[in-house]
Amino acid sequence: MVVHLYLMLSWRVHSLYVASIVACYWRRRRRSGVKSAMLEVCVDSVESALNAYNGGASRLELCAALSEGGLTPSPGMLQIVKSLVTIPVFVMLRPRGGEDFVYSCYEVEVMKHDASILKNLGADGFVFGALTPSGEIDKNVCKEIMDVVSPLPATFHRAFDVCHDIRMALPAVIEAGFSRLLTSGQELTASEGIPVIKKLVLNANGRIIIMPGAGITKVNIGEILRQTGAREFHASAKVLKKCSGPPSKCTLGSRSQQNVLVTSEGLVREMVTVAAEIVRTRKWEISV
Repeated sequence: MVVHLYLMLSWRVHSLYVASIVACYWRRRRRSGVKSAMLEVCVDSVESALNAYNGGASRLELCAALSEGGLTPSPGMLQIVKSLVTIPVFVMLRPRGGEDFVYSCYEVEVMKHDASILKNLGADGFVFGALTPSGEIDKNVCKEIMDVVSPLPATFHRAFDVCHDIRMALPAVIEAGFSRLLTSGQELTASEGIPVIKKLVLNANGRIIIMPGAGITKVNIGEILRQTGAREFHASAKVLKKCSGPPSKCTLGSRSQQNVLVTSEGLVREMVTVAAEIVRTRKWEISV
């Protein structure tokens, strides 16, 4: 009888403990003020910027040449986009293509000068990242650029996904002062990287925003939202658009482009709607 009572009390205490953890979780969610997921859309043209804005994007990542993974946009591009939208515009700082993210001293100077110019023209934040030849976060380069962009917020981009050891990289990014981290969980797409992204969200513990990106669509955004616990997402929401000029036998650049990719207002709106519904109905997977 005594043993039976002891077991019942132990189970009751355990149940109350678990319930308190769950209640604490939801209190933190409510205090955070997050009422819907935020969708950041990367754009490399005025048309795409307007489509993303009209579709309900929360923020723009402004780039040039998304075909190269996104490079630093021109001052003129930033000025025109800022005159047309009222949402925050974060600007990419990346002087060239390539997936090494290891920059020479001259390239670092280019990024610092670009940052200074674009900051003065009204950029709301910046997106950049740098690695050492051994694949670690280059703290020195990040600090140099951060000193220029401060006090504006900065996102560490997907250089994180090619770094050598993400367990060491996450604290380094936080220590460098970045406010968010864009990542696919070191996979080709964010869907494939869900397990790693979920761990990053837990390990970040509110010290930095983890923002999944790469291959996010209206089909998978709900699943990524449910499983990772992330509340900000990064996508391009692009569709092919036929070029309006006359046909030509000439090729400009490394490949012929009879079509261009442009952000779709409709796709952005659908993604925002799906994400908002998930948050509204609290359809999250919670591990206690």
